[in-house]
Amino acid sequence: MNREDLYRQIRAKKSMLCVGLDVDFKKMPECVRVLAESGELMFKGMEFRGTARSIVEFNKAIIDATAPHCVAYKPNLAFYECYGVEGMRALEATVDYVKSRYPDIFLIADAKRGDIGNTAKMYAKAFFETMDFDAVTVAPYMGADSVTPFLGYPGKWAIVLALTSNPSAAQFQMAVKDGKPLYQAVMEEMMAISTPDNMMFVVGATKADKLAEIRTFCPDNFLLVPGVGAQGGSAEEVMKYGANDMGGLLINSSRGILYASSADDFAEAAAQKAAATAPYMA
Repeated sequence: MNREDLYRQIRAKKSMLCVGLDVDFKKMPECVRVLAESGELMFKGMEFRGTARSIVEFNKAIIDATAPHCVAYKPNLAFYECYGVEGMRALEATVDYVKSRYPDIFLIADAKRGDIGNTAKMYAKAFFETMDFDAVTVAPYMGADSVTPFLGYPGKWAIVLALTSNPSAAQFQMAVKDGKPLYQAVMEEMMAISTPDNMMFVVGATKADKLAEIRTFCPDNFLLVPGVGAQGGSAEEVMKYGANDMGGLLINSSRGILYASSADDFAEAAAQKAAATAPYMA
């Protein structure tokens, strides 16, 4: 999906919301968790039992409920890898469901990969060829070698960690290098090897005051902004300081939408929360 395709969807839905599919079996509503012990699910010729069945059913319900209000989904790989092979099969089924039912929605693998050489090439192959994601999050701190293998796929994106929302981010990202914070130096180096058509940056919503500053040296790239909702970030502030002429933002909310209700109405509650959370673009 290229930048114009993404912008077209933003304009059509008047939304820049990304829903994080960080599925925690223990937090799922009871009505979904019991599916783990009630037989199997068939999806595209694959059988799903146990926890994997619950994950697939939960994700399908959440996706159907929130698709009218968002332009992207972002499964966090750790929440699938922790269940082993069955968890990864559930991720594969989730990706297939989005691709088949909502092909215009942008799909991000929140994997935070960061290696070099053939390893980075194989990561890119895994996410862009085997699993057919539109984008993958990448850690750039081994240098350009850890990012360039992700830039050779037309219509695919590397989303580089820049200024994250975790409390200890300042230990490294705000350190001064040549008179500027390290995160800025990283972004500028990454911009030099890419284009706004194949690279985005992660900037946490809890750092909204930095967005205006970032836009002075990074005016055109999309920014993936996690931290809205449960982490306390404000979608309104992110829009105010970070939007550009193409929207330029994917504003992520995960737990606040996924677990809006622990009852049988969880999907309806997720839809309502997504509609209320969605950062609308006039």
